[in-house]
Amino acid sequence: MTPRWDPDRYLAFAAERSRPFTDLLARVGTEPASVVDLGCGPGHLTEVLLARWPRATVVGVDSSPDMVRRARRGSAHPAVTYVQADLRDWRPERAPDLLVSAATLQWVPGHLDLLPGLADRVAGGGCFAFTVPANFDAPSHRILRELAAEQPYAAHVGAVERPSAHEAATYLRALARPGWWVDAWETAYLHVLEGPDPVLRWMSGTGARPVLQALPAGLRERFAAEYGAALRQAHPSEAFGTVLPFRRVFLVARRR
Repeated sequence: MTPRWDPDRYLAFAAERSRPFTDLLARVGTEPASVVDLGCGPGHLTEVLLARWPRATVVGVDSSPDMVRRARRGSAHPAVTYVQADLRDWRPERAPDLLVSAATLQWVPGHLDLLPGLADRVAGGGCFAFTVPANFDAPSHRILRELAAEQPYAAHVGAVERPSAHEAATYLRALARPGWWVDAWETAYLHVLEGPDPVLRWMSGTGARPVLQALPAGLRERFAAEYGAALRQAHPSEAFGTVLPFRRVFLVARRR
């Protein structure tokens, strides 16, 4: 079974998920006339791109039909187009000035080898910019892996998607080559989440999604209860909310 994305669940923390995207764009340093967003999701960041570069045309690309449908439903801007496609197969009709991707590449196996080819799709003087999570050793993911490896869950989730990413230095070395200027860095955010079981709700929309969808009814609820209890211990609620530390890696490669 291919896990499906739930746009509404994903957008429950839209402000926190959008902040790294804004920080990434702040370091692009060009004025693109054409932008392609690889892994555009439900289109909630399209407004960020248009606000930053109001004269640009924007193409959003995502492999999830649910995400693309939601993005198209929420868009009325004539400069924006959404395309359903796998970024490994997608090719632009015309080289864009900016190719940007946020929280997508970690879902693509072997994506490190794809990066030079993706960067080569931008026009001369253009940029390839992306950010990925770098928190896969954090309690939220470690607990998820350990619990999913136990029975009776392991019998159902052995082959599910498992996101992964590399360190900033690894990405820099993959893209630092003649004709390119590369800037790589990392940021540790401290997201303050509100409401009951906020870390479980956060993970249910992203990292834990494949595991939860792979489990049959009954086991899914049992897993969520056990996972939620462990997350509450790892991330206790405080008077002002629940703190979720989240490290992310960023890279901007500019074609000279």
